[in-house]
Amino acid sequence: MTAAIEVENLGVRFRRSRRGRRSVKDMFAGASRRSLPGEFWALRGVSFTVTKGESIGVVGRNGQGKSTLLRLVAGVMLPDEGSVRVHGGVAPLIEITGGFVGDLTVRENVRLTAGLHGMSRAEVSRRYDGIIAFAELAGFEETPYKHLSNGMKVRLAFSVVSQLDEPILLVDEVLAVGDKAFREKCYKRIDELLADGRTLFFVSHNERDLRRFCTRGLYLDRGGLVLDAPIAEVLERYNADSTPAS
Repeated sequence: MTAAIEVENLGVRFRRSRRGRRSVKDMFAGASRRSLPGEFWALRGVSFTVTKGESIGVVGRNGQGKSTLLRLVAGVMLPDEGSVRVHGGVAPLIEITGGFVGDLTVRENVRLTAGLHGMSRAEVSRRYDGIIAFAELAGFEETPYKHLSNGMKVRLAFSVVSQLDEPILLVDEVLAVGDKAFREKCYKRIDELLADGRTLFFVSHNERDLRRFCTRGLYLDRGGLVLDAPIAEVLERYNADSTPAS
């Protein structure tokens, strides 16, 4: 089977102070392989491989490294230890902003964002009407992005990302912001992408969605990979660990 994502001994750490990640000064001071005061490992020792066309669900309590892992796979963060190898482009739906620029209009943001993801001008023009229609933003095309509601921003982000031809789709829980009708439309679009052979890396707390889309699960806890197994087994273990002892 062809690998889409390879993660080996992955580790990333943060500071609890306002400074966040380690500074360049820290690294030159020889602190790249040891923890400094106030640092903690968000992920450590995580290894797995995702094959092309797989649908992976990532579960765990808040603050256990799920979104950090997604950002590392997307390439917007770099690890402190280990490696992430992604074979093929990614279509990331990670944050509500989707990389859009607040002062630009909806029309300008569609062209900019799609172009940054490698879509040609001709391709953007060909797909533009479909993107706006899917996002239900007809009549708002000249509205600055910063004036859109959160629901509108989610609709626009998903509409643009789902039109990309990248083989790997990364989805965080941003869809929870949208209304029920739009979420169902998004889910149908994800079904279409999966049927087309795309790879899905899906972070969610919604058990119904995880069972719908994913065949395999990764359970993260305290920055480590607790279980890599079929999604039903992963959810059973996660639910058991999450149930308070009587």
